[in-house]
Amino acid sequence: QVQLAESGGGLVQAGGSLRLSCAASGRTFSRYNMAWFRQAPGKEREFVAGIRWSDDSTYYANSVQGRFTISRDNAKNTVYLQMNSLKFEDTAVYYCAASTTSIVAPNYWGQGTQVTVSS
Repeated sequence: QVQLAESGGGLVQAGGSLRLSCAASGRTFSRYNMAWFRQAPGKEREFVAGIRWSDDSTYYANSVQGRFTISRDNAKNTVYLQMNSLKFEDTAVYYCAASTTSIVAPNYWGQGTQVTVSS
């Protein structure tokens, strides 16, 4: 069982930056694939970025490639999402997720944190 708690969301102007954090409970955090998803109003939840536990390989949605960076600190049981050059269309609730198998098929979800980008 893993419990996830996101933080770091807020209001930012277009072009600005935010860093989201996701603190995880559990002693086996280092064995989970971790990911960030987001859901904008009226849209389906979508994959944003993921990091594999075995080799720290990272994966990004085309829409955020080159602007967002996912990383993890296993000693702190925390995964981060650094978001730069934010755009209005990045506005969404961002969810942290953990998976024992596929990065895009999480077993566990956080409650989400709101990111609002003003144009």
